[in-house]
This record gives sequence, structure tokens and C-alpha cells, in this order.
Amino acid sequence: METGTLVKIAERTNLGIRQVQNIYELHSGGATIPFMARYRKEATGNLDEVKIGDVVGQIHYFSELDKRKETVLKTIDGLGKLSPDLRQRIEHCYDATELEDIYLPYKPKRKTRAVMAMEKGLEPLAAFIFEQGGGDPSGEAAKYVVGPVKDAAEALQGARDIIAEWVAEHEQARNAVRKLFAAGARISSKVVPAKKSEEAAQKFLDYFDFNEPLAACPSHRILAIRRGEKEGCLLMDIDIEKQQAIGALDQILVKGSNRNAAEVRKAIDDSFDRLLKPSIENEFRLIAKNRADEEAIRVFAENLRQLLLASPLGSRRILALDPGFRTGCKLVCLDAQGNFLHNSTIYPHPPQQQAGESIAEIIRLVSLYDIEAIGIGNGTAGRETEQLVRGIDFGKKVSVFMVNESGASIYSASEVAREEFPDQDITVRGAISIGRRLLDPLSELVKIDAKSIGVGQYQHDVNQTKLKEQLDLVVASCVNHVGVDVNTASKHLLTYVSGLSAGLARNIVEFRAKNGAFRSREELKKVNLMGPRSFEQCAGFLRIPQAVNPLDNSAVHPETYPVVEAMAKDLRCTVADMIREPDLRKKVSVKNYLSDTVGEFTIRDILKELDKPGRDPRAPIEEFRFDESIRSIEDLKPGMIVPGIVTNVTNFGAFVDIGVKQDGLVHISQLSNTYISDPNQVVKLQQRVTVTITEVDVARKRIGLTMKTAEKRQATRQAPHSAPRQSPQAPRQAPEQQDSARAFQQKLSELKKKFKN
Repeated sequence: METGTLVKIAERTNLGIRQVQNIYELHSGGATIPFMARYRKEATGNLDEVKIGDVVGQIHYFSELDKRKETVLKTIDGLGKLSPDLRQRIEHCYDATELEDIYLPYKPKRKTRAVMAMEKGLEPLAAFIFEQGGGDPSGEAAKYVVGPVKDAAEALQGARDIIAEWVAEHEQARNAVRKLFAAGARISSKVVPAKKSEEAAQKFLDYFDFNEPLAACPSHRILAIRRGEKEGCLLMDIDIEKQQAIGALDQILVKGSNRNAAEVRKAIDDSFDRLLKPSIENEFRLIAKNRADEEAIRVFAENLRQLLLASPLGSRRILALDPGFRTGCKLVCLDAQGNFLHNSTIYPHPPQQQAGESIAEIIRLVSLYDIEAIGIGNGTAGRETEQLVRGIDFGKKVSVFMVNESGASIYSASEVAREEFPDQDITVRGAISIGRRLLDPLSELVKIDAKSIGVGQYQHDVNQTKLKEQLDLVVASCVNHVGVDVNTASKHLLTYVSGLSAGLARNIVEFRAKNGAFRSREELKKVNLMGPRSFEQCAGFLRIPQAVNPLDNSAVHPETYPVVEAMAKDLRCTVADMIREPDLRKKVSVKNYLSDTVGEFTIRDILKELDKPGRDPRAPIEEFRFDESIRSIEDLKPGMIVPGIVTNVTNFGAFVDIGVKQDGLVHISQLSNTYISDPNQVVKLQQRVTVTITEVDVARKRIGLTMKTAEKRQATRQAPHSAPRQSPQAPRQAPEQQDSARAFQQKLSELKKKFKN
């Protein structure tokens, strides 16, 4: 990649050219983002994964731009119109929009009105008029009334069609209109009249007559309007003040006030309506869509990160229950490593009502398999099953957890599940997945398509390629952040480890099945296809708990083992002694171990890792109980204060499970006593929170919640003018979420009317 491009990347990312150059070289050499962030801090300047990812994204952008330049140059050269100046301009273009503007006059066209006019020989007339010199355009047009041109009026119209296309392809004109769109475009939507009374359109009620500056319109509203347009319920438009645009174009293109200039003005007006405005509007539709996609993907990615890094129970013997009424509760037992031991079905609920037999079976299995914890899926019959289990006296401590089972059914029917448990039906596989999620959410959730986990916002409306790329990056980031036990990890989990392809992950699993557990990281080099580059990329992220060398169960990379060994030698102790005794590590002087290849960032990372080798960076799990006095939405009353778990975080608020099979919405304005711009400032996925019920609509299954204190809510009611202005709500992914959001929207509308009055 040329130096000029690297300079542009440095400018766009606000980084030093040396940092960008190093990242480019590392990336070109096959280094992954997690590897660069963790083990090449000196080269990157201690950048985190996000900033490194930004640079890599820019590298990909300019690589694609270079390919497009080649196509443009080849096409123009084929037309015999590639001058040295034009070639230089294209080669030194660093913006995709600018490149397309340069290419537009040379781009192969369909049969437009201008093309048809040119075929009639009217281009010289258009040039005469566009020059705007003296002379009568009608008199000049009469000279072209030959062949297919019937009269002077037709000739003039054809000439204006040609000029209109020239205007639409004029770089300065396009940039002028583009500037007006950027500064003052408004997005609007109206309901399709025939759809107004249909039930399907009611979820878009907020957008039946909507108008807002495009620059101020948040991503969820843009995606909502686009969805309404796609479903045929809404008509969407992005527009600017026409007369302002015409004035700007006249300044650029009109040279005087004679009759030829008048014809040019007519062509400009036509060009704006028919060609230029639709073209730039499409650009801004795409810009708005991309911006909305990026924000929705960012929200989804952040939720996914929080879910994947949820607290694990760790190595415990598990009894997992997938609850149900008529079909019973599927029950499985797993050992401390998540291996499947037993399955059965109990029927404690209606219609069978075999509570006694079910309790006896649970007690028997807890005793037989020495169960330490019970995980219960939070779907249908989850609360009823939890109540049954919590009422059992096991004669010992058995922890009980509710487990989010979103996507478990997707896993149970997947190829991964069939490969893992070919002899079990999908109901048993689903229960196994629930139990394993409790043991280690990360290891289990990586087997499921991230879009099926249920923590996104408009995930089916955004660019699916970009969504998958970003979610794959998040999964890889989480897997490498936590580290992977190479002797227990599934093939699927190993594929997300830095440097490991699907084939290499499979070879690792096959190697340990044939040769037994890995005893050292060095032994990984014996795996088929494990070359030096792959080993370099993956070794630091793979853990071997019972290895002879304790560093093999740490995040210290094998390439820096000699540094640790030198520290131990200088301290006259073993590496194991250094890990056990903090006082020894305090004696290490960082500067004594600096070299051309090992810098201060690396030395400090090594010492930090020796403090906690192999320790899981995730927080320990905590037991949680819903309010036992509420079981359904009918039990809720405004003013109740109840515990809950955050199940989804969006730009407009957070959804909270309070144990009634219907999530409630804490609107962003109700998350905190002070103004916040991002719900993630206050809440995280799976966070335990205390909420107050503000509204209950049983018929429409709507629950409004707040996390504000009572005193602050009272103060807000007394002084509504001090409340931060909130944006209208977009329709939600799920019907129940739409209903909850609607309640808040009605309240906000009332508040806005009050402000207006």
C-alpha cells in the first residue's frame, strides 16, 4: 500500500503514521486483531482492539478503492479519453464518492433522454445553448429540424435534456447539492393511505406523518421508517429546499440573463427534479442507512460482548431443566466438564400434575450424580419449575439458577448439535445447552448464530454481511480475551482462537483424541498444519491447566518465556516461585529486561499476568431470585418495586425480565436521575437491577418501568420543563417490546403537547 494511502489512514484514524504502517505490515503478515492488541503493543503504541480494528477497516476500504480505480481507469482508457491529467486525478483520489463523480461522465449509460437526443444529432445545439452566448436558441434549433426531429420545440427539448444530464454529472453542481443535503436535509414519512387502518401498519403509527432533520434522526428511527417502507406501510422521502438548491446551481452554471441562459435555467430545474435530486437523495439514503446500520450493529455487538462475557458457574456438576407444561420438563445431568451423563422427562405441571414423582426423581438424580447446581431455562413454565425446585430439601447446598435459553432451540436443531449428540433428540440437546450455558456461557453461545441470541436491535434490517463480520470479530475478541483450555475446548470454540482455521481446530481435537491431553504448548507444534505463523498467533490464547511449565496456563506468550526465565534466574528462584510469591515479583526492575524486541508494555503485561495466571477474567456468578409474590402480569401494580434482569439494551432504553414472561421497558429517560445519552452508561446485559412498576396494560401486555428514585420522580413531575427532551420511539423487533415502547411514546407525546402549550 502506497505511503499516501497510509497517510490518509493515519489522518482518518487520528494516529501516527508509524502506528498505521506497523499495523498494515502485521495485518498483511497474517496477524489477527486480538494478537496485535495483546502481543504487539510496542508496534501499535498500546492500541486496543477497537482502534486497531478501525485501522484494519480503513486498510480494507482503500484496498477496495484501489480495485475500483483499476476498473475506472480501464474503462475510460478503453473509450480513448484517459488524459494524463485525468489519470493522475484518479490515481490520487482517496474518496469513493469523489471517484464516482469523476467517472460519471464516462460511465456506460442506459438509453436516457439525453442519449436519445444525442442520437438525433442535437449535442451541438446543446453546446451552443450551454455556452450562453448571443443568438436566438429557437433560430438555432430550427437548423436541426431534420430527420427524426419534427420541429424547433422538439430540438430545444432535446438540447435541454442533454444539458440536464451535463448538470447532473457536473462535479461542482453535485457537490453544491450534496452540501445542501448535508446541512439541511429532512427525512419524512407518511402512511400509505390504503394501509392506514390495517393492523400491520399500526406498529408504525409514530411515522404516519413524520418529519425531522436527517442529521438529528437516530438510527432506530431510520431503520423503523425503512422497515415500514419495505413492508409497504410508509412512504419515505429525504428532501431539501428546492429554491435554495436551484439558486446554488444557477450561481455555478448560469452565465447571464439572455435567452440561452433562460434555456439553461429550464434545464437546471428539470435536472434537479428528474436527475440530480434523486441521485443525491439516493446517496443520502445510503449514507443514512449505513449510519443506522453501523449504530444498530454497534448496539448488537456490545450486547453480544456482554452476553458472551457473562459470569460462568465454572466446573460444577449440573442438573439442567428445559421446562414445559404438556410435554413435560426435559432433564439432563452433566459432569463438571459439561459432559452428558443422563436424561429423563418429568411432568410436574398441568395437565399431568405429577409433582410428587417429579420431586422424587430430581432428589434421586441430585444424590446419584452428586449435583452441585441446577439450571432452569427461563422459557415456558420456567417460573413454575423454579418454584418447585426451590421448595425441595436436598439435605445439602444446591444452587439454583434461571438460565436465558434464547437460541437453545436453534442450537438443538443445528449441525453442531447433531455432530455432538447424534443419538439424542432435539429436546435433550436443548436441555444440555441450557446446562452448559450455566457452566460457561461463552463456550456454549459460540455454537449459535449470534443473530438468534435475541439481544439485537433491527438485526434483520441491517447489512447482513457487515453484521456477520462485526459479530464474528466480537466473538473472537471475547474468546481470546478469556482464553481457551485446549484440552477441553470444542472444535467450534477453537475456530475463534487467533490464528486457528476450522481445519486446524479440527486437527487439534483429533490430535488430543488420539494422543491424550496436551502436556505443553510446545506439543501443539506436532499438530498437522500447525506452522510457525499459526503457532505464533494462537499459542498465547490457549491454556494448559496441568502443564509442567506454569506459564503454559497463562497469557504469557511462549516467545517471551526466556524473559520470565531470566527474571527467575536473577531472583534465584523458579518461575513457579515467582507466581506464588508476590514479594519476589516486586523486586523485578522492568528496565533490566528491555530489548529491541521486548518493550515496557510487554514486560508490564508479563508481570500483571504472573499475578493471576490462568484466572478467568469474568466476574463470578451470583444467584438471583425474582419476587416470589408475582407470577404473571396480572399480579403487577404501579408503584411495586421488584428485582429484575436486563435482557436487552437498545438506544432507546433497556428491557428487563421481572419474572412474568413479559419484559418491561425502562425508557432511556427513566434509567437514571440524571440525563444520559447512552443506556450502556447505566445498565449492562444480564445486570441485576431494581425497578419500579410505572404502568401495566394487561390487555396489550405492556409494562412500563423506571429506575429513578421516588424522590427524583416526584421532582420531575413538579418541574416537567427540566426533563430532557426524548425522541419518539421506533417500532420494536418483538411485539411485546413494541407495546411497552408505545406506552412511553404516548406519555412523551403528552409531555410534548404540554411543552407546546
